Amino acid sequence: MLKSIKDLSGPIVVIGIALLVLGGLFLQVRGLGAAESAVEIPPPTLDPADNQGALQTAIVAGGCFWGVQAVFQHTDGVEEAVSGYAGGEVEDPSYRQVTTGRTGHAESVAVRYDPQKISYGKILQIFFSVAHDPTQLNRQGPDVGTQYRSAIFTTTDEQKRVAEAYIAQLDAVGAYSSPIVTEIAPLKNFYRAEDYHQDYATLHPSQPYIMYNDLPKIENMKAMFPDYWREEPKLVFGSGGTG
Repeated sequence: MLKSIKDLSGPIVVIGIALLVLGGLFLQVRGLGAAESAVEIPPPTLDPADNQGALQTAIVAGGCFWGVQAVFQHTDGVEEAVSGYAGGEVEDPSYRQVTTGRTGHAESVAVRYDPQKISYGKILQIFFSVAHDPTQLNRQGPDVGTQYRSAIFTTTDEQKRVAEAYIAQLDAVGAYSSPIVTEIAPLKNFYRAEDYHQDYATLHPSQPYIMYNDLPKIENMKAMFPDYWREEPKLVFGSGGTG
């Protein structure tokens, strides 16, 4: 049974996807189509300033890490966004292990940011607004399983406090038509994903999965957060070729 279109490979699949694109049809996996629309939401009312100057890290999970990474690579104030795995018990898992849904890990992104330029609360606003849909339980768009769950892995008590308060705030004002199901849990470990997963959306912009699911997120970031938009993404491996 198909779990995720990005896990499929082979010429037959490529030809099939190409035919769907040429025919002007949406990609369909279990009846699910392209990326969800962005939602305009208020900034968090609780967002303490950090004047210490040292880079901070936010760990978030919102479905396939390709698109989440790309959004934050285009975010001004973010110095690095790395795809990886968090939230599970298996030490240093592989991608194939995580995709089984049995490791407990979620595809995640470690966002290292300059608090003098962007706050933790603003990171969360972007995450909830354009990077993913926080109302989807154990899935995101065409990807299904606990490895694609919405989660925030906190590294400090203050991060936990801000994240919990923001979710309560958004639910209270009815920012979404359904309740937010984002998990908030203390970070145990973050394991960097394989190199071929880094910078994936930038290196493979013509791949149908990226075109339908991730490029709209990048465009939404540009449109909805112009003050934080960075035209040239800050890639893990720097500028490079295309896939």
